[in-house]
Amino acid sequence: MIRVALADDHVLVRAGFRALLDAESDIEVAHEAATGTELLRLLRADPVDVVLMDIRMPAGDGLDTTERITADPVLAGVRIVIVTAFELDEYVVQAVRAGASGFLVKDAEPTDLIRAVRVVAIGDALLSPGITKRLLERLMTGLRDAPDSSVLEVLTAREREVLIFVGQGLSNEEIAARLYLSPLTAKTHVSRIMTKLHARDRVHLVVVAYETGLVTPGWL
Repeated sequence: MIRVALADDHVLVRAGFRALLDAESDIEVAHEAATGTELLRLLRADPVDVVLMDIRMPAGDGLDTTERITADPVLAGVRIVIVTAFELDEYVVQAVRAGASGFLVKDAEPTDLIRAVRVVAIGDALLSPGITKRLLERLMTGLRDAPDSSVLEVLTAREREVLIFVGQGLSNEEIAARLYLSPLTAKTHVSRIMTKLHARDRVHLVVVAYETGLVTPGWL
């Protein structure tokens, strides 16, 4: 069972999300919060698998709350999806830097919301290749220092190849096809890379690929 927390200061939004998610046999809405402060209190008492979090809330907005969740060892297993009214809201860029596992636009289809919860719960990124490109280009414009690739020294040549494709937004199946591997082997490589680079999730790997210069804006 995937346990979910909803964080949004609009009661109707939370009610709509709850109705959709609770109708699924493998998903349970465990908590609702109207503020970031309230969400943190609930999670520290009873952590969940996935948080659907509004970016703009009183008493601790989505960005501040994301940073506090990802910095808390007790909440290491919590995955965060930022829910926003705009595809490339500047706050979303900051939230991904802070450790969010992806984002969902508020006018998305109901099936997209359900898929988002399931995808993020297993550690995958909720970013399509096109969105990844635009989002990471914004991340790159905020970098002041030259890329430092020294963190990649722990990776094998094959793992670097895999990380390049992860940075380009490819799925495990797509990576497997490019490198003539089985999907299971590609998944194993990604898992090992995450372990070696101490990455929270797949989105974090995408950020590392850009910040180290392994992938650069303009690849698509």
